Amino acid sequence: MASTNPRPKGSSYSPEMDDIERASRDEIIALQTSASPGRCPHTYENVAHYKKAFDEAGVHPSDFKALSDLSKFPFTVKTDLRDNYPFNMFAVPRENLVRVHASSGTTGKPIVVGYTKADIATWSNVMARSIRAAGGRTGMIIHNAYGYGLFTGGLGVHYGAEQLGCTVVPISGGMTERQVQLINDFRPDIITVTPSYMLAILDEFKRRGLDPRQSSLKIGIFGAEPWTNAMRAEIEQTFDMDATDIYGLSEVIGPGVAQECIESKDGLHIWEDHFYPEVIDPDTGAVLPDGDLGELVFTSLTKEAFPVIRYRTRDLTRLLPGTARPGMRRMEKVTGRSDDMIILRGVNLFPTPDRGDPARD
Repeated sequence: MASTNPRPKGSSYSPEMDDIERASRDEIIALQTSASPGRCPHTYENVAHYKKAFDEAGVHPSDFKALSDLSKFPFTVKTDLRDNYPFNMFAVPRENLVRVHASSGTTGKPIVVGYTKADIATWSNVMARSIRAAGGRTGMIIHNAYGYGLFTGGLGVHYGAEQLGCTVVPISGGMTERQVQLINDFRPDIITVTPSYMLAILDEFKRRGLDPRQSSLKIGIFGAEPWTNAMRAEIEQTFDMDATDIYGLSEVIGPGVAQECIESKDGLHIWEDHFYPEVIDPDTGAVLPDGDLGELVFTSLTKEAFPVIRYRTRDLTRLLPGTARPGMRRMEKVTGRSDDMIILRGVNLFPTPDRGDPARD
């Protein structure tokens, strides 16, 4: 089993939270109820796809009175995003975008997502919150081995780390020998990377005859692919670090949608002030009660450029009550995909050749 030690190696841990992380469940629900209708008209009026989809479903933003009303609205699926390539899903004029990212798929048209300046600020804030929930603190050094570029992982972590006041080493992926050299020379406190690549870094430590338990690394933030508690145990024991899970996807914002808290390590708390989750039966589309296993669906509450309404992630999980952040629900580690997609080292793979080109990061 994974380590239950909640304290980062070599530091005195004290929880720090945004005010919203201390909010009650009732306060979170009230915030979501007020935010959802505010976002729906913006989306309906500015994205032709959503206006058509809502009209065909016989719903209007004014029909939203309570969170339960969201189930009346149609789902958004990956083909909707691809069919509107490149910029037709944006709810603001193209010249208001300050950045675009795109999916990591290798066939067909990529899925393009965009951000206003306010969206980048939101993304930076939720990523800073995620790093802090994982045990990161101002002044720590972060070795960021997620890929930079159109993939959202590297820059998402980068901006969040800078927002938190950390020192970022933007090494990106690959060059494993250099990764280990810089870990030894720069002595970072935190590493952000896919869990499978962390095992490759471990192999390089061993090849050089280095003891990973003597490294400076105290915290690992791992995502972009499924990983097991057995992998967590191996990483924690061999590096003497705390390993936490992060979740995100470019269609919703990028990394930073949900984060495992170091003091509990019992699933990922979803930052519900920005992202409203549902779990549905993947076959019928019916909303399932918290605790039931199904497909994760997200509605963005605060995004300007690329809002999504009931986006089907195809990830299988269940929603659980909050613990370390009581007002924010948790999601279990993703247990699989409703479309059988395999994610390996951040790259999307399919067991059959006709699955297309997904954009999950």
